[in-house]
Amino acid sequence: MQRAGGGSALQARALFGGSFSAVIPSGASDVSELRKIPDNQEVFAHPHTDQCLIVELLEYQAQVADEDAARFHFEDVAGCNQALEPGALEVSGVAALPRAELSLKECSCACMLTGAQRVSKFNEEAKNTVAIHLGLFRLPQFSTDVLVTFNDPQSISPHSSSASAADTRGEPWTLLDFQRLLNTLSLHDPGLFG
Repeated sequence: MQRAGGGSALQARALFGGSFSAVIPSGASDVSELRKIPDNQEVFAHPHTDQCLIVELLEYQAQVADEDAARFHFEDVAGCNQALEPGALEVSGVAALPRAELSLKECSCACMLTGAQRVSKFNEEAKNTVAIHLGLFRLPQFSTDVLVTFNDPQSISPHSSSASAADTRGEPWTLLDFQRLLNTLSLHDPGLFG
């Protein structure tokens, strides 16, 4: 079990009814307790910032080569965020995740993409710049791509409803928290895939 800086053990949290688990940053709010979340998603929000973490089970995109899959999903997320206009999205890097450090040994490919999108919340006019970190685990044997997204707002418009949520209390999540989640993501019950 990995240890946090304070010496306490970090606990893995059950995901998708226990079929998966991962270490989620302490204090994360399970958004499904506040609103309806699709069955293929687990969503966690930071208690004081506008950061969130999403774990999604998506259809495996067999037509997309492994080296292009993270960009494919990043552009799909941008479409959902209505951030496809010129200048609204940018990819700054894609790197393979070291297989030896991963708990999810069943994946055929694992990578992490770092980028940014200019998005509005709740279809508002105001746009916020959000760093998007994507972890992608490809599971072709289960016809599934597991996508883990860390939304980390960098610049929030004063006219956005997120402006009041931007709070300096508490420590914001870091890339290290996200990488810990990626490294500890584990599959316990392949029966989830049918």
